[in-house]
Amino acid sequence: MTPTPHRALAVAAVAVAVALAAPAAPRASAQPAACAADGFCEDFESRTGTTPAGRWTTAVANCSGTGTATVDTTMAHGGTKSVRIAGKAGYCNHAFAGTSLSGLPSGGDLYARFWVRHTTALPAQHVTFAALRDANDNGKDLRMGGQNKALQWNRESDDATLPAQSPAGVALSTPLPVNTWTCLEFRLDRTAGRLDTWVNGGLVTGLVVDGTPTQDVDQQWLNRGGWRPAPADLRLGWESYGEGDDTLWYDDVAVGTSRIGC
Repeated sequence: MTPTPHRALAVAAVAVAVALAAPAAPRASAQPAACAADGFCEDFESRTGTTPAGRWTTAVANCSGTGTATVDTTMAHGGTKSVRIAGKAGYCNHAFAGTSLSGLPSGGDLYARFWVRHTTALPAQHVTFAALRDANDNGKDLRMGGQNKALQWNRESDDATLPAQSPAGVALSTPLPVNTWTCLEFRLDRTAGRLDTWVNGGLVTGLVVDGTPTQDVDQQWLNRGGWRPAPADLRLGWESYGEGDDTLWYDDVAVGTSRIGC
């Protein structure tokens, strides 16, 4: 029997209601479908237990305190797992999950992309949430973090900052948004000593070393000539040099020799 127009409309309405009531499909991971042959990617989905494992280790320098790094299932950018950092104020309370960069091609461009979510605005005092041990700088760290409430790079060996921590320099950077996932990318040109930084796909003017000294941006950074970084590892976590508790999650990490994107 051919349904009447009213019955057809009723059937269609029921079908729509059922579809809306059905549970949503699990969110697909934002991780690239395949890692570059000359790099690696990590979404932490294959990690079992709460201790970072596989290529990842937890590490602290010189002293340890109450900071922790764990595999977490309460928050994820893609999939169901991430690395959670419980970061506490004071240097000894630092905590990082890190991985070696051995096996990647040396020289030329090195790109990294990770998603981060944190709960407390960057403080006025200096903090670090990503670090790379520079084999060309006596093993000192190249540090990505914040100061004066905005993103910055810091070179541990001489405490140079990018941008300069003047009001004009800080204004050329940007805060790290809280309670939302943010895509951070950077490019290190290890041959020419240059650096680019993107937040959610946009290049941040104050976080660029282009080889031409620019007041309030990279002039201080370039005062020491011949900077040619050779990062040996990548560590994600939290290190405070004064004030600043924070809880952070990291997910969908990718490293390679070409830009990965968000």
